[in-house]
Amino acid sequence: MEKREELQKEKKKWLEEVYGKICVKMRAECSRVGDRIPYIPVNGRYEEDYAQKDVFWWTNGFWSGMMWQMYHATGEEKYRLAAEGVEAKMDAAFANIGRLYHDVGFMWLHTAVADYRLTGNPKSRERGENAANVLAARFNPLGNFIRAWNGDNNIGWMIIDCMMNLPLLYWMSEESKDPRFKAIAQLHADTAMELLVRPDGSCNHIGILDPMTGELLEAPGGQGYGENSSWSRGQSWALYGFALSYRHTGEIKYLDAAKRVAHYFIANAAMTDYLPLCDFRAPQDPVYYDSTAGACAACGLLEIAGFVPEHEKKLYEDSAYRILRAMEGEFANWDENQDAILEMGKAAYHGNDGQEAIIYGDYFFIEAILRMLDKGCFLW
Repeated sequence: MEKREELQKEKKKWLEEVYGKICVKMRAECSRVGDRIPYIPVNGRYEEDYAQKDVFWWTNGFWSGMMWQMYHATGEEKYRLAAEGVEAKMDAAFANIGRLYHDVGFMWLHTAVADYRLTGNPKSRERGENAANVLAARFNPLGNFIRAWNGDNNIGWMIIDCMMNLPLLYWMSEESKDPRFKAIAQLHADTAMELLVRPDGSCNHIGILDPMTGELLEAPGGQGYGENSSWSRGQSWALYGFALSYRHTGEIKYLDAAKRVAHYFIANAAMTDYLPLCDFRAPQDPVYYDSTAGACAACGLLEIAGFVPEHEKKLYEDSAYRILRAMEGEFANWDENQDAILEMGKAAYHGNDGQEAIIYGDYFFIEAILRMLDKGCFLW
């Protein structure tokens, strides 16, 4: 018992220290970046503004999400103003909704919906409703899935990432009392659970379905190493996404799916000292990590911990802590003169051979740390 209490004190001390570092870092970043929309730093700085470069880009909501998390935790107005500025700039994307795709949840949950939840802004509710309608319109009732991406060549495609966009539909059903949005989300989640999650808890990134029947035709490797591999960020999308579907529906099958994916993720991360690889089934060489997968998975593990009995809770909370602490020790950049915290992210296994900081890694890292200190706000 004494050892456990000491470990808890050490954990709390570490969390407070990291929170202090986050506050210093984010104050500096917010002053530099303001309401520009960053993605990946270049030479240590966020030089590009995706409001100008690509307002339709899927990651455009995460900076705003970080600002709302920091505003909720600190009450500092600079964060709220930055978040509101991002939200207003993203209205340009609604001018051409044909260019939007399944990731509108990522884009507007952390901008408009976050604003509405925290301030009650009616204009923000309207923006969230518009985004939810865009996502619902992508539902294929013949195959019970939400179509991924655009273009004539992927009409029958679904991807595991979309599990994290479903909360936009759950929110809209709760807000409007219209059951259609929730029904679409659950039908998609059921299809993903059947076709994308394997019995051992690993996941396919992409499922190519017959758009007329929903029959699974192919499961290519996508952003992972290859077919039948295990892209770790896809695992984290499933882990957190199914846990969120359980939160919004109370359907135990979603919690069971989240736990199955979580156990697979924990076992694989433990083999590399809780520093998750980019793909858990890739060759030993070269070694690619993905800090973004670890940060998202930590959030999902904490989500699961909130729904399990006390004797199970320790596994998920301790695993999240181990991942966060390992990554903070090896991957964090606390230089307040440089942008981004978590380095060693990787958008996809193939392509760019480098490891880099990516905006959503920082979002999930901040969400997880604030959650463990009871300072966070729920944006899903």
